[in-house]
Amino acid sequence: MPELVFFSGTMDCGKSTLALQIEHNRSARGLQGMIFTRDDRAGAGKLSSRLGLVTDAVEAADGFDFYAYLVAHLSKGGRCDYVIADEAQFLAPGQIDQLARVVDDLELDVFAFGITTDFRSKLFPGSQRLVELADRVEVLQVEALCWCGARATHNARTIGGRMVVEGAQVVVGDVNQSQDEIGYEVLCRRHHRRRMTSASARAAALSPDVLPVAAP
Repeated sequence: MPELVFFSGTMDCGKSTLALQIEHNRSARGLQGMIFTRDDRAGAGKLSSRLGLVTDAVEAADGFDFYAYLVAHLSKGGRCDYVIADEAQFLAPGQIDQLARVVDDLELDVFAFGITTDFRSKLFPGSQRLVELADRVEVLQVEALCWCGARATHNARTIGGRMVVEGAQVVVGDVNQSQDEIGYEVLCRRHHRRRMTSASARAAALSPDVLPVAAP
């Protein structure tokens, strides 16, 4: 039976790489998939991984209808054996409903990839709807690591290396941005709660206020 599968994890844990691997494995067996993405770091109409792999995709902007698009594609004689939707956290709940309908009515497997929570540890609406509707939710096992070496479980937004907790939910950035730009960093829960990024941890270590005081 076809399934709606949600592959979730923090930033930098290999979601897009897995999406590209699934596409490679299935296309190597003669299957043809349809790839969708939203706000990829490589630009519109691209699905890319931090390993340098990239492929063309259909940009699923606001108001895009997955079900109608695929019905039109199939009605014109096009072929589609499965669907990949990357950056699914940015999709509207109604678009997730459309992906579920693709599974149920068109009988196509849909593999969705996305971050579960935002920089404030709040569920993205698209991810919440995927958790509600997916046949399976798979947490990626390639662990991203916090600067302290612990397993990273939270995404932090940074400006100038410092964590911020206010602002729009969707601001496109990456984990490798310069410290003067809006960027992101993955942290363990403890350091996310303390708002301690790698930059602020280095600053604290260099501060004379935290150095041992010599005995009189």
